Amino acid sequence: MAVETDAPDPSDPPYLRIAAEIRRRIAEGELAPGDRVPSTRQISREWGVALATATKALTTLGREGLVEARPRAGTVVAAAPAPVPPKRRAPAARGTALPDHELTRDRIVRAAIEIADAEGLAALTMRGVAARLGVAAMSPYRYVTGKDDLVLLMADAAFGEGAYPAKTPAGWRARLELGAHTLWAVFRSHPWLAQLSPLTRPLMLPNLMVHAEWAFSALDGHCLDPKTTLDLHILLYSYIQGLAVNLEQEAHAEAATGLTEEQWMDRQAPAMHAIVTSARYPVFTKVVGAFKKNGYDLRLDELFAFGLEPLLDGMAAIVEGGPPRRGPRLQGQDDPLARGGSGG
Repeated sequence: MAVETDAPDPSDPPYLRIAAEIRRRIAEGELAPGDRVPSTRQISREWGVALATATKALTTLGREGLVEARPRAGTVVAAAPAPVPPKRRAPAARGTALPDHELTRDRIVRAAIEIADAEGLAALTMRGVAARLGVAAMSPYRYVTGKDDLVLLMADAAFGEGAYPAKTPAGWRARLELGAHTLWAVFRSHPWLAQLSPLTRPLMLPNLMVHAEWAFSALDGHCLDPKTTLDLHILLYSYIQGLAVNLEQEAHAEAATGLTEEQWMDRQAPAMHAIVTSARYPVFTKVVGAFKKNGYDLRLDELFAFGLEPLLDGMAAIVEGGPPRRGPRLQGQDDPLARGGSGG
């Protein structure tokens, strides 16, 4: 479908000039359907504008049907771009707010989630959210106190997308397995979630507690003391979150280097060759040598499913076989009792 374009008008606001240039690239085939368009960070660097201005440019193109946000792929050219008016009128004079009488906290949260899903949490700003919604920069502050408050609302909404059936599966293991896959799906949809808080500072969010309650109820009734129950829950959650952290980190690495995972690995070939030919790491060389023909693809979804099974196997020894047993300490490992401690 043809895309009509006009040359950028120097009198237009910056975001319209940026949108016109990206529109031209789409029209002339420089950007094909499915191709990533410049991210807000790239636009900010290339045109020397604020992230909010970059967001506004992409929002303009999105409203025209030319681009769409895809989680972890960023903003891409839409598969079937709609016709674009030859020229958009400039907005009202600076300082005049666009109509925002339909603005709600839910709309603000949803817009913020869309930005974080497509560009990462670092790209989220209150001004960017306002630009995406087409309202005055200060309007969102009537509903949220600031970015920190907004991020918590986003997280609660995102965790709320993971629901459980009214009829629970039989057995603690089946219930924990379902809970783990449900949480993994949430992190998969919103990779920024795994970056929010360490295990030592848990988020007190109602919808996150739904997942915790599911896990606790699965372990309830198995004669586990409270500490063991909590330890098992934290262990399972940390496994899911620990893998999910890599989703956002890979996106950040690609944005920072401009290289895909495969391209980056290709550049490591000389260093890898030096390691495997050094004769210092014979077992490592044997393992990676087995992949010389077909290579090894690290797929986090498969790794998650693979690791979950032995983790649940280990938990079964505790849930079904009594309290956890302490293994022998390694040589040199500190023993608190040897220092005169009572241990409790």
